[in-house]
Amino acid sequence: MLNIADTLHLWCREARPFALATVVDVTGSAPLPVGTSVAVDADGNAVGSISGGCVEGAVYELCRQMLRDREAPRRTWFGYSDDDAFAVGLTCGGELDVLVQRIDPAVNPHLAAALADVVEGRPVAVAQVVAGPGDLVGSTLSVLAGGSVTYGSLDGGPTENLVAEEARSLLRAGRTARVTVGGNGDGCPEPLTVLVHVHASRPRMLIFGAVDFAAALSQAGRFLGYRVTVCDARPVFATPARFPHADEVVVDWPHRYLSQTAVDSRTAVCVLTHDAKFDIPLLRLALGLPVGYVGAMGSRRTHEERLRLLNEADVSEEHLAGLHSPIGLDLGARTPEETAVSITAEIIAHTNRGTGLPLSRATGPIHRLTETAIS
Repeated sequence: MLNIADTLHLWCREARPFALATVVDVTGSAPLPVGTSVAVDADGNAVGSISGGCVEGAVYELCRQMLRDREAPRRTWFGYSDDDAFAVGLTCGGELDVLVQRIDPAVNPHLAAALADVVEGRPVAVAQVVAGPGDLVGSTLSVLAGGSVTYGSLDGGPTENLVAEEARSLLRAGRTARVTVGGNGDGCPEPLTVLVHVHASRPRMLIFGAVDFAAALSQAGRFLGYRVTVCDARPVFATPARFPHADEVVVDWPHRYLSQTAVDSRTAVCVLTHDAKFDIPLLRLALGLPVGYVGAMGSRRTHEERLRLLNEADVSEEHLAGLHSPIGLDLGARTPEETAVSITAEIIAHTNRGTGLPLSRATGPIHRLTETAIS
């Protein structure tokens, strides 16, 4: 639902009931991920998409019916139709499991606060029960930045506490996920499947080396939603004017800056200096941190020399295995802009456990999902 947070926030402020259709499970290839929603208000205004167009008409009618008849929340399945090209189905070959429910902002005031935080860029998690006892399906609660909980329509007590704890954990991790709670003697007698929608702060891309490649990479990183920092020890090169797409430009020794800044499992560290006096202390530190990606630019000869120096600096083989060097995928890139695409393509593939192969040479579903992690 957070994909349409701005409109939903407006409808909540106006106390306008709406029907919400949310993708709660995906099998095979589907154009949009779990957690994506469509909403329709009483006047027939619609916002969002869950299939890129394949089943939008049917979902719209279900939402209208939900608002008109005030039905209980229900799950609906959409799959591929090859018998009738005009039947409701997904032409991409995937299957969608969709929860459709009526939302009354007067009954769920916590949603307005949570959606306001999303609109204003603050981290927030909204937990939505998508399977379990009928009276709980569709129930929600919100966890705001700092871990405070705004309880919604759950039944109180242990159930709320369990769901809130899962939501807090996923908010800290910065990822949307589907989890199961209860049913094992922990105070919640029946198991619940909960989809936790997370709006996290932007992941960080730390680019070390104020070079032309860094300028192109900072633009590509920002386009992908990263909060980009360019760092270099040379003040004549590390200037905001040279890197207008970076969120910040820092003049400092790279390893010193990295040791003092906040990183997490979504952080991408890109070392573009290919200068040993900067690279080695920086990579020695970076490879031991819980970051998502570490890459270093340079020729294969530079790479071999870099590995030798890192070995001499007592960097373990386990940590060296996490180094992407030479940085980027083999796209035949030559210009800084092409190289930025090569680097970001490798970051995307690594983050999503992709192969980096052309889809025409790969097999299996195009879109992958793990059991719990959605994004």
